[in-house]
Amino acid sequence: MGVVLRNLQKVVPVRRARLRRDVDMLRHILGVQKFDLGVICVDNRRMQQINNTYRKKNVSTDVLSFPFYEDLRPGKLPCSLHRDELNLGDIFLGVEFVMKQCKEESMDLHGALTVVTAHGICHLLGYRHETEEEWTEMLQRESYILSEYNRLTGRHLEPLTKRCSQDR
Repeated sequence: MGVVLRNLQKVVPVRRARLRRDVDMLRHILGVQKFDLGVICVDNRRMQQINNTYRKKNVSTDVLSFPFYEDLRPGKLPCSLHRDELNLGDIFLGVEFVMKQCKEESMDLHGALTVVTAHGICHLLGYRHETEEEWTEMLQRESYILSEYNRLTGRHLEPLTKRCSQDR
């Protein structure tokens, strides 16, 4: 199973090979290599359209996730009966939005894309952050994923935010 990575924007240069390696490593850390995953890079205009259509929020954002399995409990892997059900879902990365954050906070774009991808994968695996309790649970999972990523790569990534936010 694999990753389908598409870059549908031209505003920000994205190193797709590096992003694909990082996504594969995140899948390995989470033990979901047998599941397909779509990662789609979009600009602010497209991200705003998607966010408005599906969440009724007419603003751009850093990441939106569309899980194949909508009722997963956090931390539980999907139980697939057929090969065509070995799919986690799709993650839309707002690379223009992330680039603006990176410029404001002097961060590396590709590191930030890896962090928001980890956040998106957590959503595909049933994690939410609509309450403080859910946010804490999700933050713990993201912190674990990124600490393992850091251990394997020598990088020093951490979750982008450490507070509960219903806007994400």
